[in-house]
Amino acid sequence: MKKVVVYPDKILRVKTKIIEDFNGRLKSDVKDLAMALEKSYGVGLAGPQLGMDRRFFGLKDEKTKKVKVYINPKIEQVIGQKIYPIMVDEKGNQDEFLEGCLSFPDYWGTVKRYFKISASWQELNKGKLENKKEILEGLESIEFQHELDHLDGVLFIDHIKADGGKFYRWMGEKMVKWNLDEVIKGNL
Repeated sequence: MKKVVVYPDKILRVKTKIIEDFNGRLKSDVKDLAMALEKSYGVGLAGPQLGMDRRFFGLKDEKTKKVKVYINPKIEQVIGQKIYPIMVDEKGNQDEFLEGCLSFPDYWGTVKRYFKISASWQELNKGKLENKKEILEGLESIEFQHELDHLDGVLFIDHIKADGGKFYRWMGEKMVKWNLDEVIKGNL
């Protein structure tokens, strides 16, 4: 099984090209990505994160753990403003939503995202690419944006830096504020 590429590997900065035809390699790569994501603790994984210069990513359904692969994904329309998402627990307590990335183990941060988007993509169906379009909201919208960024060589640390978000490192049992500039330099 392929290993997840860790920052500062250069493949993470590659802008991937549109996949134009279905072929055996695409089917094999999609299968490899889905298996890698199923076995990880992550909820999303993009082709470049497995060292593949391929324009697709997978998202894992949190309940079923089933992976859905999005080929040639696009955001057609954003709905509302970019915000720092807030998590609300079962008691109504609110906390910052911390975004993480498998290519940045143990690092988390606040990232402004659109809470609702209209997205399009293709899926493999009986050996052919089939067009799909849907309105995505909440966590699914955030995950889609994060993984789509990977396909354009954009990383969550870029958003944190640009928007002045908060950045943390998981240190055993707690989150500790961390120096983002050191991580950007490749000092993980």
